[in-house]
Amino acid sequence: MTTSEIIGQDPGWIIAVKGLLVFAVCVLLTLMAVWGERRIVARMQMRLGPNRVGPFGLVQALADGVKLALKEDLIPAAADKIVFIIAPIISATTCFMSFAVIPVTGKVSLFGHQTVMQMTDLPVGVLYVLAIASVGVYGIVLAGWSSGSTYPLLGGLRSSAQVISYEVAMGLSLVAVFIYSGSMSTSDIVAAQNKWWFAVVLFPSFVIYAISMVGETNRAPFDLAEAEGELVGGFHTEYSSLKFALFFLAEYVNIVAVSALATTLFLGGYHALPGLTFTESWLGGWFTMVWFFAKVLFFFFIFVWLRGTLPRLRYDQFMKFGWKVLIPVSLFWIMVVATMRVLSLRGASRPTVLICAGVVVGIVLIANLAYDSSKKKVAEATRPGPDLPAPFAVPAIPGSREEA
Repeated sequence: MTTSEIIGQDPGWIIAVKGLLVFAVCVLLTLMAVWGERRIVARMQMRLGPNRVGPFGLVQALADGVKLALKEDLIPAAADKIVFIIAPIISATTCFMSFAVIPVTGKVSLFGHQTVMQMTDLPVGVLYVLAIASVGVYGIVLAGWSSGSTYPLLGGLRSSAQVISYEVAMGLSLVAVFIYSGSMSTSDIVAAQNKWWFAVVLFPSFVIYAISMVGETNRAPFDLAEAEGELVGGFHTEYSSLKFALFFLAEYVNIVAVSALATTLFLGGYHALPGLTFTESWLGGWFTMVWFFAKVLFFFFIFVWLRGTLPRLRYDQFMKFGWKVLIPVSLFWIMVVATMRVLSLRGASRPTVLICAGVVVGIVLIANLAYDSSKKKVAEATRPGPDLPAPFAVPAIPGSREEA
């Protein structure tokens, strides 16, 4: 019985229980993620981190949430009040919707009913996740526009440009997954990785997606939409109390969502590591959830590691990297993958496929080197010599001999 057939037999109360479990797990993961990030970064910087509220500081994130709820809720006089209130709600609600198509476990028994921990299985499930992620950015853009302030507006504009740029690269990185799996359904993609994970077979796609998901979630070193050194707080500068807490919640749930999607598409989903597949039947199949969230936590550690080690990029460097590096590399990799897939489906031997791929990669590398060398020659030819006058007049320093 396929996943779609199993989900189709779920009664309404089972679907409601799944939705409540998804919400509860996401909120709990957010609280633990805040604590874990602060502890990990503190260890990297040789500090202690939160250690006062609760054992090992475990209740610190909950205390911060209570503190935010008790703060005064201010709305700027120049703000569009309706949009100002709706914006954080959009950001907080859309991030939860992505989990509707993420398969968290295999077949399990829930209150005596055989099901899987996945609310629905759409034929275009991955496109649904990308669409929801695109809608989520409206919360940031509207928050920046409705605040009636300059810095939030700049942060909203940065976020819109950032999401457009890196969603293109993210979408292109997933094309190779669709080609190899033959489906856009998340459960079918997990089933297609029964032998080799796509993180191994499609390693360039995995790297491109991993970089793009950091830009998609506005996390360091790509947190240009809320760069406190340039824009005070960015799009949420004017927010306080529970509205700010909703943006905070949305950021961490989005991290979990893109990590869960990366786990599903590239790391075999809820399946165990190679050689440990016998553990998938433990606890009636519920142990597969442990494998799933272990992989999600691995990606979360990468997020924290990047934040604790890399400085923020300049905005022009960030956009140049997206448009001039990630997108061209993605297009080239799609061409290579499609060629290899067609040759393999037509019965070509594996050495033939690898040789063809190597020839294509070699041609592109040679062309790239030739282009770089020609650019250097042009730059050297047009560079002014030491005896040539300056291209513009340099004014003399006031009070100097040259001015006299």
